[in-house]
This record gives sequence, C-alpha cells and structure tokens, in this order.
Amino acid sequence: MAKKSRKRILVVDDEITVCKSIRQAIEREDYEVEMALSAEEALQKEEASPFDLIITDLMMPGMSGLDLLQHLKKKKPHVTVIMVTGYPTIRTAVESVKLGAFDYLPKPFTPAELRSLVSRAFKKTEGEKEKEAEAMETSIPAGYYYMLGHTWLHVEEENRVTVGVMPEFLKTVGIITHLELPRVGDVIMQGEVCGKVTDRDQFTHRIWSPASGRVITVNSALLEDFSLLRRSPFDQGFLFRLEPTQLEEDLQGLLLAR
Repeated sequence: MAKKSRKRILVVDDEITVCKSIRQAIEREDYEVEMALSAEEALQKEEASPFDLIITDLMMPGMSGLDLLQHLKKKKPHVTVIMVTGYPTIRTAVESVKLGAFDYLPKPFTPAELRSLVSRAFKKTEGEKEKEAEAMETSIPAGYYYMLGHTWLHVEEENRVTVGVMPEFLKTVGIITHLELPRVGDVIMQGEVCGKVTDRDQFTHRIWSPASGRVITVNSALLEDFSLLRRSPFDQGFLFRLEPTQLEEDLQGLLLAR
C-alpha cells in the first residue's frame, strides 16, 4: 500500500519562539511543519515548494500577514490561510476573511483551539470537490450578508438582524455532538465568539458573530435537533437574533449575496 503523503504546513511569525510553539502544538506524523520569520521568506518558501496550509501572524514588520494573504491569493486563489491576530486587530481579521482567509485565531489561544482549526482547514481542502458540486444547492439567498465560510446575517424589520451559520462552515466540522449558543441579553461584538460546536472527534470550533449587538432571541430548537443547522441553514436553523448597535459599520466588513 502506498504511503500517505504528509500535509505541509508553513508557520509565519517574526518571533521564533511563537513559530516554535505553534509548530509544537500541531506537529504530528502526517504533518510536516516548516517556519518562516517574515512574509517575504514565506513567499520564497511557498514559491519553491507549495504548502497545504499557511498559518501567519497578522501584524509583522515590513509585509503584514494581510499583505501576504493578498500576494498568495493572486497566485493561488485556493490557498488555505489562517490568520493569527491580537484583540485590537479583530476588525482587520474580519477583513482578512472577506479577502479569502480560511479563518483567524485571536490571541491568546490554546493548543487545542489551534489543532481544532487546523483539523477544520484540512477538512475544507478535502471537501472542495464536494463543495463545488453542491454550490447551487446551498447557495446563500440574495440580500443576505455573510462572513465567507462562517456566518450569515439577514437584516429584519424593527431594528433586528438574524444570524446563522454558513453551510460551508458545517462541512468542515463533521458530525456535531454539542452546540453552545449565547444567552438572551448577551452583548456580542463583530468578529467575536457567538457560539461553539463540538464534533465527534472532540474538536471544538468557534463561530464568529457577523455583527455587534445585544442578543434578543436564541433558537432553542437547535439544542433539541442539531440537524436543523444543515437541513434548514437559512430558515429554521438560524442561531439567534440581535439588536444591532453599529450595523452600518459592520455591514462594510461583510459580503453581500446577490
């Protein structure tokens, strides 16, 4: 039997200790992890021998992680990139998703959170063909706003918005065994955690809110039937409703389905 090829991961950060800690957290038999101490070095390494996944810090001297993302996307539109970001740069991290980053990981994070995200990134890569085949079936309704591959938002009447999770996100999760939703009255900011799902492999995946505001309704039916998330993603499978606090500004960071 042919030996399964190892997944190649590139970790990019200007601090060698950060690179090493990330490598230590994710390294395993079927992952080959290399490091680069700048975006410029990362581009050189990617050009010499392409990687399956690139994990990069957002804020670096010289070329930033966002610059790196844009350079990579021009040459390899399907490259999978995870951005590592500090809290003050959350809005920029949301922008990185709009520009094609697979996801972002706010500091501080645990090794388990990092491994969960890497697992989801590779499930996304493995499911690309299936995703293309089902694109029409799961297309987002016109007029809905969304964070690419994450959550959607629909503006309702009476100053409220409905929030749900994109089918593309669920395809990278697998069988859901636990769902955590916010509580009525919680105040959430755009780009922050608004829910969590745990899959059969015991990975916990964070769901990012597409808007800021106060939670006014939670879809408790989901806690009884997780399958609603997949069977009715843009209707009965919604997550919650928000009373937005900065909707006009938040919408600028999202894509609009037409």
